Amino acid sequence: MTGMTSSARPLLNRRLAEFGTTIFAEMSALALQTGSINLGQGFPDTDGPEEIREAAVRALRDGRGNQYPPGPGVPELRTAISAHQERRYGLSYDPDTEVLVTAGATEAIAAALLALVEPGDEVVALEPYYDSYAACIAMAGGTRVPVTLHPYEGSFRLDLDELRAAVTDRTRLLLINTPHNPTGTVLTREELTAIAELAVERDLLVVTDEVYEHLVFDEAEHVPLATLPGMRERTVSIGSAGKTFSFTGWKVGWVTAAPGLVAAVRSAKQYLTYVASGPFQYAVAEALALPDSYFTAFRDDMLAKRDLLATGLTEAGFQVFRPAGTYFITTDIRPLGEKDGFAFCRALPERAGVVAIPNAVFYDHREAGAPFVRFAFCKKTGVLEEAVRRLKTLA
Repeated sequence: MTGMTSSARPLLNRRLAEFGTTIFAEMSALALQTGSINLGQGFPDTDGPEEIREAAVRALRDGRGNQYPPGPGVPELRTAISAHQERRYGLSYDPDTEVLVTAGATEAIAAALLALVEPGDEVVALEPYYDSYAACIAMAGGTRVPVTLHPYEGSFRLDLDELRAAVTDRTRLLLINTPHNPTGTVLTREELTAIAELAVERDLLVVTDEVYEHLVFDEAEHVPLATLPGMRERTVSIGSAGKTFSFTGWKVGWVTAAPGLVAAVRSAKQYLTYVASGPFQYAVAEALALPDSYFTAFRDDMLAKRDLLATGLTEAGFQVFRPAGTYFITTDIRPLGEKDGFAFCRALPERAGVVAIPNAVFYDHREAGAPFVRFAFCKKTGVLEEAVRRLKTLA
């Protein structure tokens, strides 16, 4: 016996056939192999606040969360999420019926799509999109309908006419991400108002991924879609502690929505992880109650890092799209005489000792994303300075 199956059918479920190893795994392995600076995957290289790390240690020692936490999440964290939404946005959610804690935002997205989408339903998503969106739509049996953000005057913009045209009688749900990964676009109040009007008019559900809500720069403003008229009852909002508090390994995310939507998402979620991250939930409850000064300092630090990397990339010869949010910078490699982001990123570790991600992996229309490459700036200042020094050898 060779251990092979005799069936001619492939081992991997056909719905997932197009999703092999993620580009992040490939590029992170390349970074290790070549000793390159990894500006590919979006995780910080320093831990978040010491008092929050200590809160997790305290929870472990006190025996809080070491056994299965409650299915919807520990009450302290649900209360803290509710208070955060109220304080920041004036959105009031009942911690008992309108908040659900998940294993990171990734599980929140998966549970929401598995709960709300049936085979044959269309899901309209902004392209380029975070890679798990496509996989989760596929697992739910839905059909993804990408609406492409186009480069325009130094940023990537949504064409609202294209969005309207993408909605059909089969559309079930809009999947919106703002601040937007990978482009760094923050949708404006006017754009979000138009999306809200479309959702109400066509009776669509909306899942909105807001994990970068605290990383918004310059004049940009984060407007939760749920605050707009008619949206509170049809929007599933997703947040995460990983990006805001720099503890990405803790995998604590959440959903806030009307009771019926939360109940639906919980029905799917309970058969994914059931529960996760017990002691960390108590620590994140404390993190959400940190004073505004924490969030301001966090944003200011990332803003300085954005400007450092953006300036360096510009000097290295890239066209830089300066992000209004997130901790990613999208660049155009054509000024360097390159046009294939995959080939460029695979060669970059050898050429310059830096790892980045080709944006084309985030597109259905691969050619639309071909010349764009994403760099993460959630790293120590010294690391970014060294990366800039290396990248300048490309110029």
